[in-house]
Amino acid sequence: MNPEAAEIKKYRRQWASKTEYILVVAGNVVGLGNVWRFPYLCYKYGGGAFLVPYGLLAVVCGIPLFLLETSSGQYTQEGFITCWRKLCPLAQGIGYGHFVIKLYAFSYIIVEVWALFSLMFSFRSQLPWASCDNTWNTANCVGLQMLNSSSPNVTANQTMLTNTTSAAVEFWERRLLAMSGGIEELGSVRWELALCLLVCWMFCYFSIWKGVRSSGKVAYFTATFPYVLLLILLIRGLTLPGASEGIYFYLYPDLKRLANLEVWIEAGSQICFSYSVAVGTLGVLGSYNRHNNNCYKDCFWLCLLNSGTSFVAGFVVFSVLGFMAQKQGVGVDAVVESGPGLAFITYPQATAMMPLPQFWTVCFFLMLILLTVDTHFVIVESFITSVSDLFPKLFHKPGRREIFVLLICLFFYLTHLTLVTEGGIYIFELIDYYGCTRACHYFMALSQCLALAWGFGADRVINIIEDMTGQRPSIFFKLCWKYIIPLLSLISFILYLVNFTHLRINNWYLYPDWAYALGWTMTLSSLTMVPLWAAGQMCLTSDSLLLTHLVLVCVPAFVHPLSSS
Repeated sequence: MNPEAAEIKKYRRQWASKTEYILVVAGNVVGLGNVWRFPYLCYKYGGGAFLVPYGLLAVVCGIPLFLLETSSGQYTQEGFITCWRKLCPLAQGIGYGHFVIKLYAFSYIIVEVWALFSLMFSFRSQLPWASCDNTWNTANCVGLQMLNSSSPNVTANQTMLTNTTSAAVEFWERRLLAMSGGIEELGSVRWELALCLLVCWMFCYFSIWKGVRSSGKVAYFTATFPYVLLLILLIRGLTLPGASEGIYFYLYPDLKRLANLEVWIEAGSQICFSYSVAVGTLGVLGSYNRHNNNCYKDCFWLCLLNSGTSFVAGFVVFSVLGFMAQKQGVGVDAVVESGPGLAFITYPQATAMMPLPQFWTVCFFLMLILLTVDTHFVIVESFITSVSDLFPKLFHKPGRREIFVLLICLFFYLTHLTLVTEGGIYIFELIDYYGCTRACHYFMALSQCLALAWGFGADRVINIIEDMTGQRPSIFFKLCWKYIIPLLSLISFILYLVNFTHLRINNWYLYPDWAYALGWTMTLSSLTMVPLWAAGQMCLTSDSLLLTHLVLVCVPAFVHPLSSS
């Protein structure tokens, strides 16, 4: 290694301790999907029976992919773009695909903004989503007192609920979002949300401006305190009246659902989403490990932590939903929600029915903020790292990284002001549905396995892991990387395209054609990076013999003697 390269390599820092690495990865993989998506999927697709496909796919897809990405990052000590130069040069398009996906994933900071905005309202003596006495409420608003089944004239109240809107929905749509009529009507920037967005980007900047040395310290709080809040909410939820009914709905096994292919597809999707695989992040975090770190053992414990958190979060959510259903005199299925509907409408409405509602609401929104903070700054950190590794001479000098991080945060703050307009929710949903779509996860998982297990070689990957950790992965991992994951990813990708439906908001708003065209452009912008890069490499390699040609573009130069370099 020449002196300049050695200096650049020396500047690339490592984790200060193993604990910091574990906390940052745990904070990244344990996020909103564990709280607002997994419990709902469990309820919708067979209750306890859903744990069968989820657990099976976690073993054959989640853990092997987690190990594959983490070990490749630790081995190459590079970001998600340049790592492919040492693995399979033909597949460097996967890194550029991850790069594009990260640009879209930055938009998830808006969930943190919504939670911060809602947190500020949680300190009021009268929670705004509990009553209809606010300036933004309409004549059709229904407060908690009317929804409460214990209030007088229950039958009359239930009759009056036709064509009405709950106070929580009106707070969400008319106060927090101030929703316009569609993406064609962006409206003005909401200054309150713009300030919250600024606070979130500032926190992100100071979390990562010094690289893993600063983000590792931040994770001591942001990765651990959500578990304290989750435990508090769990204890409170289990002691509420009606909690047992909610948990019954959550876990009651409907084994007939296992024959439905959709259940298995959703389980696989949840594994990709919650384990953060096939998006490049795990490899970047692993690249800051020491070469002899036992990533083999880390993967098992981190995956177990992720799935365990998802399972426990189901008790937190459904115990409260059972309480809410009992208070309203309806079935649990009438109050079940997923995604933003659960986080910003149903759950706050439920906590407003409890004694000391402000305390429980603050705990919930604070937990949401911390879960989002970890995931977001890790996404940005992996992006910064990969760009820095792509241009090492530009960023290895002191102070330049801090300036670059500042410029990135400032640029995306200004860009994301469109998300805090009156039509911002329509933009966010479009990015979420098309830019960060499941198709991208399936395609990237397929491409990674083909590149590493077939191009670089599954046996070589196993030997590298054994060399780094002292433990040799079983042949089971080789089978997963070479056959099971590629096959399942390909099937899931095809089924997604076959069963694709256009995005709708609230089941009634259809986007204009130009918006759908923009959405598909976002999807293709990441997917096409893989074949375009591969085609470019094949064209630029001058050797005319097909076998030699493939070796040159598939295998890194230090592995074979055919390359002139």
